[in-house]
Amino acid sequence: MQQEIRFATFNVCNLSQPGAKLYDNLAPLTEAGYEAKVAWTAQQLDALDADVIGLQEIFSLAALRDVMARSQRYRDATLAGFEPPPDPVTGAPRLTPEVALITRLPLAAPAQAYIMFPEGVALPEGSRDADRFARAPLHAQVVLPNEQIVDVVVIHLKSKRPDYRNGDVGDDPMLHAQANLRSLIRRGTEAVALRALLSAMDKVERRPRVVLGDFNDTVDAVTTTIVMGAGGACEPGEELHGQLFDCRHLQSGQEQRGDGGYTITHEGRHATIDHVLVSEEFHPASRHVLGEVVQVSYLNQHLQPQQPEASDHGQVLVRLRLH
Repeated sequence: MQQEIRFATFNVCNLSQPGAKLYDNLAPLTEAGYEAKVAWTAQQLDALDADVIGLQEIFSLAALRDVMARSQRYRDATLAGFEPPPDPVTGAPRLTPEVALITRLPLAAPAQAYIMFPEGVALPEGSRDADRFARAPLHAQVVLPNEQIVDVVVIHLKSKRPDYRNGDVGDDPMLHAQANLRSLIRRGTEAVALRALLSAMDKVERRPRVVLGDFNDTVDAVTTTIVMGAGGACEPGEELHGQLFDCRHLQSGQEQRGDGGYTITHEGRHATIDHVLVSEEFHPASRHVLGEVVQVSYLNQHLQPQQPEASDHGQVLVRLRLH
């Protein structure tokens, strides 16, 4: 039986078809640019060599299928993902960044996207899309080699990019501050909605969970800790139940820093905003432990210098060993 399982998260950075207009300040990919993007992304998938990979900023599943066909290790893998929902007003197709999952392990059931917030969670009145995720989380039930099912949830929370309203001027410090606050409120609300979804899963069935993706904040940020679910009341001996834990803090032995663990660079500073979180079944202090985190690695050599076809995020690779 395969005892080591590898999970990874990979923000591919605007994977779309050539000629597709994504943003006003971003030129569409040319045919040559698309070929370079597909080739680089396929090469990076092969370098990860993970059993399960969560991906973000997928504007086109067809483009992702081109990447898989170009790869050496994922030509026959299973792809789980959804095309963006149509515009609620016009009904026309929307080009929005979605998440997806590639797995070489079988799925126990079709994957599910959570578009709407759970009941009781909403953005302030008047907010755009106040009742839904900007990028719907994707939930897949992955079957491990020991027949254990693990819930894998791929996420992409709201970025720190200022959320300006129509007519706002970016050079006004107060408008800039308010736009930053709107982004923070959305990311925080999405974190609460995700925590509500995870808690609901726990009530339906208790089993191992892996939540991975672009959190757009560090592991000790309030929004990330909301997702992790720390601080809840529990029965004696069940203190870890329902919580999620950062794999980098759980890995066996001392934390390995030789890989320069970071996933983004901004104005000369490094930060890690892409994370792989696991439930108590991979925590050594849990009486329900099924395995351990062996190693966390970061593939980020492409960030310096930045290449046009490369992602602006490093990738996180986690090795888990089943007991």
